[in-house]
Amino acid sequence: MSRTAVVIGASMAGMLAAAALARSVDEVIVLERDELPDEPRPRKGLPQGRHAHILLPSGRDAIEELVPGGGVRKRLLAAGATERGLTSGLVTLGPQGWYRRSRHTESHPLLVASRDLIDWTVRDTVLTSTTRISVRRASAAGLLGTAERVTGVRIEDGRGGEDLRAEFVVDASGRGTRVEHWLSELGVTDIPKDVVDAGLVYASRLYRTPEGAEAFPPAQVTADPAGGRPGRSGLLLPIEGSRWLVSLGGTRGGEPTAAPDDFVRFALGLRHTIVGQLIGGAEPLSDVVLSRSTRNERRYFEKAERWPEGLIALGDAVATYNPVYGQGMSVAALGARALSRELDRTGIVAPGLARRVQRAAAKVVDAAWMMSVGQDQWFPGVRGKSPTLADRWLSAYTGRMARVATGSYRVSAAMCEVTTLQADALHLLRPSLLLSTALGPFLPPLSGPPLTPGERAVLTSLSGGH
Repeated sequence: MSRTAVVIGASMAGMLAAAALARSVDEVIVLERDELPDEPRPRKGLPQGRHAHILLPSGRDAIEELVPGGGVRKRLLAAGATERGLTSGLVTLGPQGWYRRSRHTESHPLLVASRDLIDWTVRDTVLTSTTRISVRRASAAGLLGTAERVTGVRIEDGRGGEDLRAEFVVDASGRGTRVEHWLSELGVTDIPKDVVDAGLVYASRLYRTPEGAEAFPPAQVTADPAGGRPGRSGLLLPIEGSRWLVSLGGTRGGEPTAAPDDFVRFALGLRHTIVGQLIGGAEPLSDVVLSRSTRNERRYFEKAERWPEGLIALGDAVATYNPVYGQGMSVAALGARALSRELDRTGIVAPGLARRVQRAAAKVVDAAWMMSVGQDQWFPGVRGKSPTLADRWLSAYTGRMARVATGSYRVSAAMCEVTTLQADALHLLRPSLLLSTALGPFLPPLSGPPLTPGERAVLTSLSGGH
């Protein structure tokens, strides 16, 4: 008897979940309501794709494991993506000061490219790696089955409705998921939820990389959650096609606008002017694109008293975050890897499979959620979950650690292990790190961005009168 799995959404989470399932079933049907492009370009169902994205090393490794031999990293680099060491290849002003650039160039490599290129490369690699996966243009309208077991999906397409039977269903439909409603129709109604909404607005614009600035590193000015003011940030990423993708962000009361004349002005008004100086002399290639879908929202599916066999949720359907840490794609990949490993261990018909995978996926979400909420809950006008006593203690400790990290590679590297989802937050509580944090930074703070003489010359040439 043939076995079928259905994945709702051809997102990063959806395609990687399909890759995981393809080794355990005869057919995987991916439902996607959008027409998918046959090359890297924007699509309606991925509005956040126009903003800055990075692929963390944990996400890269998970993708390589899920699609062995696919060569996603090599394909991205061949298409113009770049790899930058987090502690060596970025120029970053953190809340506590400038981070030094270490000599450890291989440490915590980030893959930098447009979201369109990353999504298309992953999707194309997954679809060409096996004939068992197909994409069907249709929308999911509900779940089939009971509170004990999901047996398929009710779908709608241009021809009408249909019941699509399946042994396993993955909801990877993103932040607009309706899975809670569908579960309530089956009698599963006790799913806790947290929301932390700082009112963040992102504004992004593409620029042509100026001549002579091709090797300039990514530059980032982060928000200061302890400053008592709206958090404003800016990130400049060199992406494929000799372009700079610049994303500016502001929390409630300090939001950027879509007005082209305001873009450089906003960047110059950040805690340092480096991003504004760089783009002040660059040629814009696009309009300013805004996004307000940035709140932190988490559904604790793993805490439901009952959970049906044959159903899991992954990616943004479980949790969404402030995009500043660039963790969304990697969390999706790690969740799909959790599914793959559990399938390899027990098989798709094993009792309790869905519950085990959902709990494993929740552990992946924990670190990303803690970092995002740990920052956003301190900005003025934040709405949703209030900080607990534990949140206050952790915020004070990580703030102190971030200050020490500006002058200590050892502490900075430890924080990067957690930021890049290669270690959980308990990694930061090791006795040796507690001692280093208590003793304080080993080097004095930098007075400005850590640039090479050549990079400083580029910045000067582009800044003009700024």
